[in-house]
Amino acid sequence: QVQLVESGGGLVQAGGSLRLSCAASGRTFSSTVMGWFRQAPGKEREFVAAISWSGVNTYYADSVKGRFTISRDNAKNTVYLQMNSLKPEDTAVYFCAADKLESGDWVYWGQGTQVTVSS
Repeated sequence: QVQLVESGGGLVQAGGSLRLSCAASGRTFSSTVMGWFRQAPGKEREFVAAISWSGVNTYYADSVKGRFTISRDNAKNTVYLQMNSLKPEDTAVYFCAADKLESGDWVYWGQGTQVTVSS
């Protein structure tokens, strides 16, 4: 059974940092794209960042570019999201995703971890 489990969320003041982790189990994801999404209350889920299987190529939403860094450790089957200079508008449930299809859909999703940034 494939599982993606996020951790590292919490409450932080504006300007602070958090590091999210997403541990995959059930199969190896070392050859697939992995990504992070977020959903704020009352809003649609939105793309945050993605990383190629090798880690060489990374992609970011404009809203987080320069503040967030996505990385992965294929030996640990884990992807990370380092979030710096957090803003109240970053408050959301953050989801990990794996296996991006050509259609743009993602096959596997985690259950999410709450990030709350206070002003």
